[in-house]
Amino acid sequence: MNNQLKIPDAETRARNVANWRETIRKIDALTLSLDELIAMVEEHNRRSPLTYRLNKYKYPVTSEGTKELD
Repeated sequence: MNNQLKIPDAETRARNVANWRETIRKIDALTLSLDELIAMVEEHNRRSPLTYRLNKYKYPVTSEGTKELD
């Protein structure tokens, strides 16, 4: 049995490196898009009247300031 690893030639290695770089570039672009989407959803949630009402009851304002309900 011959289980020795064969080192690919320079052309194959260069092609593989180029493919990996392109894949990584696409993953980075997707990650950036997802980060932007998350930021948009968080901003929407902050401005949502429902979120405002829920937070208003979660942290009632007292004479001593804002306190979290136990």
